[in-house]
Amino acid sequence: MTILKHLFSPIEIGRMKAKNRLLMSAMSINFGVDENNYVTDQLTEYLAARAKGGAGMILVGGAGVHPTGLELPGLPALWEDGCIPAMQKMVERVKSYDVCFGVQLMHGGRQSYHDQKVAPSPIPALAVVKGVPKELSLAEIAELVAAFGDAARRCREAGFDFVEVHAAHGYLINQFMAPNSNHRTDQYGGSFENRIRFFLELLADIKAKAGADFPVGLRINGEDYVDGGWTLDDALRLAPILEQNGADYLHVSAGVYGSKQLTIPSMYVPHGCFIYLAEAVKQVVDIPVVAVGRIKSPEMADRLLKEDRADVVAMGRSLIADPMLPQKAQTGQLNTIRPCIGCCLGCIHAVLALEPGGCVVNPDVGREYLMDADEKAPAAKRVLVVGAGPAGMAASRLAAVRGHMVTLVEEKGHVGGLLRLAARVPGRGEIMDIINFLNVEIERLGIALRLNTPFDEALLDELNPDVVILASGSLPDMPIIKGLFTTGMDLCTVTEVLDGKITGDRVIILGGGQAGLVTADFLADKGREVVVLNRKRHFADEMSSNDRFYLRERLNEAGVRLFKQVSVKTFTGDGVQFTTAGKPETLDAFDTVVVAEGMAPVRDAKKMLATCKAEVHMIGDAKEPRNLMLAMSEAEEISRSI
Repeated sequence: MTILKHLFSPIEIGRMKAKNRLLMSAMSINFGVDENNYVTDQLTEYLAARAKGGAGMILVGGAGVHPTGLELPGLPALWEDGCIPAMQKMVERVKSYDVCFGVQLMHGGRQSYHDQKVAPSPIPALAVVKGVPKELSLAEIAELVAAFGDAARRCREAGFDFVEVHAAHGYLINQFMAPNSNHRTDQYGGSFENRIRFFLELLADIKAKAGADFPVGLRINGEDYVDGGWTLDDALRLAPILEQNGADYLHVSAGVYGSKQLTIPSMYVPHGCFIYLAEAVKQVVDIPVVAVGRIKSPEMADRLLKEDRADVVAMGRSLIADPMLPQKAQTGQLNTIRPCIGCCLGCIHAVLALEPGGCVVNPDVGREYLMDADEKAPAAKRVLVVGAGPAGMAASRLAAVRGHMVTLVEEKGHVGGLLRLAARVPGRGEIMDIINFLNVEIERLGIALRLNTPFDEALLDELNPDVVILASGSLPDMPIIKGLFTTGMDLCTVTEVLDGKITGDRVIILGGGQAGLVTADFLADKGREVVVLNRKRHFADEMSSNDRFYLRERLNEAGVRLFKQVSVKTFTGDGVQFTTAGKPETLDAFDTVVVAEGMAPVRDAKKMLATCKAEVHMIGDAKEPRNLMLAMSEAEEISRSI
């Protein structure tokens, strides 16, 4: 019986026939180009891994058609013929698998990370990117029209199967089409027909230069989610026009920099958040329509195809997390898919910080060209991992994959460590997906898991390991502040609260990092009045900006009061006296203080191992409390070195 038969049925798009209906979205991963922005083996092998995994269609992300439109510094360039040889090499490698391979053509316009930004009008981006763009002249518009056509021609010469034009997400084409970013009074501004003119001209230029038979997909916004922006009514009006002008498929997304709904939503947003837009567009065209937006479940993808709400499903971050997702889904191994948890930390936050993209749950991202994923260790060793939090579980998994005999011990009666508590917060239950995945892997790989087992000399003697990996985690740190230990208020830690300790009705949280804010949300959701005191300048700067955006919105709606740059003078019997940015404040009539300022590593076993003959490593919070991305990466790095 065919598993997920709708998702894994073929589809024809123009002259192109894809083996299934899963499209890997173009993603600006910000690595894998040389000093000329020509593609390198790093990007090639990253994409080849996804092609090997079974995606029917794959797009190279965010390739710039003109120097003024390179959105990020580490993206491919398509503005000169010199890019073709490297692209040909990439095509040859990726198409060694049965995949339709394409390139997304884009110009960032005012949303580009450089100081030579251009746009239809000299209006700054609403968020993220700073600076006023230069208004394009008519001659410059003509130059950019030609740049899209030339870029498409280069892609065909390099051997790609298709291109996709990025006209969504607030980039240049979208800027021409949206009234709030286009204030021109010439033939490219004003009326709907004028505002779509640039788009239609470049589409015609692509068809003329790359060939009428060369498949061209168009990514458009179904909704900008900003005042005065592009709307679904606009998209429904535009879609038939694009079909008439030669579009081979429409890929319907949403949002711009600064929109009320982000283009790349975090775990707080329901799965399939933009599907309704694709469904609406599908009603007005006959060409294939691609749906996107927090679709990480192959079952959901198959269902929306079955219900005829779209013709193709785009997945991006899910294929970063697990390149083998399509193959695993098609063969019914759904519980072995390494899940995207929607944190946006490696794939989005790092990229917007102009760093190479990565993935919290998949440390191999960007390193595929340096390693053999199937490589076994030179010799099998007895490996003891102490602590079954995410770092310990990840280290155990990879050590077992590489052929070692692994025992994982945990003094508590469950796996997951503090991540189990983090997943109890409203909107963050998806965090448990990675623990559930690792738990399945531990069973699948035959790792000896011992719960309710303290680490002691007797256990060390019994197992006689060659390697010991300490992943014993961390506990909340308790600061020394005047009045904190003599206050009449109930004093507890963030872990105690998330583990179910009853608190009062009016709560002060000391700490404005991620732990403090999610705990504030947890308590506010239960009807408590909450105040957060943050001694730093910024709130939760260890979170991705996309994830933090939704959390801050929730706190605002719940009426949680946030104070930053706080200097605590003293805790009183029922409150606290402090300054915020130098201004004195007093809170009275509170009944609970929750400490959420930091964590301290648990290293009780370190002394025991001082005279141990085994090779000893310390990872995760036991080494230094940090975020999940660093803990997972360190865990796999250690296991790969054994």
